[in-house]
Amino acid sequence: MNILVTTTSFLDTPGSHQEFLNSQNFKIDKMRGPLPQEKLLPIIANYDAVICGDDEYTEEVLKKGASGKLKYLSKYGVGLDRIDLEAAKQHHIEVRNCPAVNHISVSEHVLALLFTFEKNIHHQYNTVQRGSWERLIGHEIQGKAIGIVGLGAVGKELSKKALALGLEVYAFDIFKDDDFLNLNKHINFVSSIDLIFEKCDIISLHVPHNSQTDKIINRKAIFEKIKKTPIIINTARGKLVDPYAIIEGLEKKVLRAYLTDVLANEPMVENEVLLGVDNVIITPHIGSRTHQSVQRQGIMAVKNLLDLINGKN
Repeated sequence: MNILVTTTSFLDTPGSHQEFLNSQNFKIDKMRGPLPQEKLLPIIANYDAVICGDDEYTEEVLKKGASGKLKYLSKYGVGLDRIDLEAAKQHHIEVRNCPAVNHISVSEHVLALLFTFEKNIHHQYNTVQRGSWERLIGHEIQGKAIGIVGLGAVGKELSKKALALGLEVYAFDIFKDDDFLNLNKHINFVSSIDLIFEKCDIISLHVPHNSQTDKIINRKAIFEKIKKTPIIINTARGKLVDPYAIIEGLEKKVLRAYLTDVLANEPMVENEVLLGVDNVIITPHIGSRTHQSVQRQGIMAVKNLLDLINGKN
């Protein structure tokens, strides 16, 4: 079988995941993603399967793939918003992802961003490198209220870590996991995201991007629903926020900071509007990019592909 691998995390990190893939009887090609439609269209029909990242699998790409050899997409990672799932179904291309595998790394990255901002780590690193001993005043996070929007694998892991750090934890999800909440009784589960906006000093986003979640952090939320002056953290998807509303909220002191690992356009475009804005920290989608997480996700992505080929659920 002819297999294409496009996820850069998989390709850039040596380890057992690469050994596992190379031990299979595949012909393997590699391209550095995320690949846009125009790069996929000329080649996609040549492959039986792709171990993909956030490539652009539109209806047109999937139709072209199905006209040739393409039968399987094994998504390295969780998010499927870049794959037209209806088109995949229509063209008999099976898709599988890697849920609940990067929760440790991503939840740690949320806290890394938060501590970086509150302790001025990013500023103080630069001042010391310039030879200065200027000392800024930071903030403690203990006793603050954090609102976790989306109580999936990452949200659950973050909630446990936040409780251990002395934060008051609020969580919202359209599904209520009573078993998890019964085991973690100090989590305040709320029935409306508006209560997160009202009560929390920190708001962390952990939902997929779809038509219901598109720009859930928008001008109305920021200027009408938010009651405190929160830090917003986004390690999920860039399109969950309206960047212009974020900038306006920061300028008018309605928001304290926007800390993000994701942008609406990745890799970052030259005219990215959030770049250079005060109290915005951007990291290049590295929340799950640790040796441990890459190997876990990579092995799962290869196993998922083997299961698809062998007809296993």
